[in-house]
Amino acid sequence: MVAKITFPGSVLRVLNYNENKVKEGCATLIHAANFLQDKEDMTFYNKLERFQHLHNLREDIRTHTLHISLNFHPTEKFTPDGLTTIADDYMNRIGFSGQPYLIYEHYDAGHPHIHIVTTSIKADGSPIRLHNIGKYKSEPARQAIEIRYGLVHAQGQKELLKGIHPVDVQKIIYGKMETKRSIINVLDAVLKKYKYSSLAELNAVLQLYNVTADRGKEGSRVFQKGGLVYRVVDDKGNKVGVPVKASSIYSNPKLAYLEKRFHDNQSLKEPHAKRVKTAIDWALAGQRQMSIAQLLTTLEKDGISTVRRQNATGQLYGLTFVDHKTKCVFNGSALGKQYSAAGLQQRCAGTTQTPVSQQKVMQPDNLSTGDQVDRDSPVLLNSFKQDKVSTQQVPGLAEPLLASTGIIEQLFQPEYNFQGPEQSRRRRRRKRLLDND
Repeated sequence: MVAKITFPGSVLRVLNYNENKVKEGCATLIHAANFLQDKEDMTFYNKLERFQHLHNLREDIRTHTLHISLNFHPTEKFTPDGLTTIADDYMNRIGFSGQPYLIYEHYDAGHPHIHIVTTSIKADGSPIRLHNIGKYKSEPARQAIEIRYGLVHAQGQKELLKGIHPVDVQKIIYGKMETKRSIINVLDAVLKKYKYSSLAELNAVLQLYNVTADRGKEGSRVFQKGGLVYRVVDDKGNKVGVPVKASSIYSNPKLAYLEKRFHDNQSLKEPHAKRVKTAIDWALAGQRQMSIAQLLTTLEKDGISTVRRQNATGQLYGLTFVDHKTKCVFNGSALGKQYSAAGLQQRCAGTTQTPVSQQKVMQPDNLSTGDQVDRDSPVLLNSFKQDKVSTQQVPGLAEPLLASTGIIEQLFQPEYNFQGPEQSRRRRRRKRLLDND
């Protein structure tokens, strides 16, 4: 069993989330503990008022709502009564047996699981301590319940944990996966973990999993009201299915929330821009020819996905880089002209040369075996005197990275034969001997 506890800012949103699941046929309310009415007799507002009455007793406390999910192995089967028994035992062990709580059984995932909605405010107005409740209360309760009911233990159940805490989120395929649940899974894995500073950058990540955040057309009512919907898109970026309003998702990922993230992420991601630029420079350094497609494939191996923006004719006009190692998103042009779509197309089409602004430049005259090489930046030897050519090996690199310009380019041509003074004297001596014969 895996237990997960979250602390939403609003009990209204959590109730809406679970009650909407019931309306959609994806969940059932199987138990209502410590309510004045039976679950069948309660309306939505009866449930909400029960919680709000307790919250009004301590208006100074903001964190008072708990949304708990108990998740079981796909091979385990339970009746509603069996799930209720386990949930009651869990709530008793974490100190919430006297609190009002609702238990919903959900059917929108590949494993059995229930959601529990409750509050930490007691009837006398005193709060239940929530600090480290997961570590000191929930974890011991989980272990005891696994033993008592013979459940599959959470440790080692990687396939179950992956479904609950998605990292490599499966792409949504419209018609094959429950749309809203799948969108929420993607948002949970992206919104708080990746650093993006605009809606376009956020969509660069979301579209990797066939989801997009949509403000609507500029003249539309949704756009004018500052609204936001999330949609499923196919592999070509076409929108499919019914949009899901941001306000209908319990985590409330509306535009105002995203705009705050845009502002906070801007400074957080800046220190990581160098890694993306260096990865691009290294991919191009020393290459005679490399297409954009080959460059993007090389970056993918380094954990950097690239989202292309093309017009109707297929012309590439924009690139956005998603670095999965640092969880940062960068528009190519924001990294510099050399890293924009146009800049990279020029670098790939012509002689691939690392931008001077992003590298450590060394002259052959002062490069010695004792020089220290900046291993985060390619070394470019791009200034040679024609009367003194150095092909000295650079410490730390397999071979020197030489700009293919002028005499250096000629040196690499197989038909070019450098002849110094000694070679010239030998040739003249051989010619005189031949003439004397």
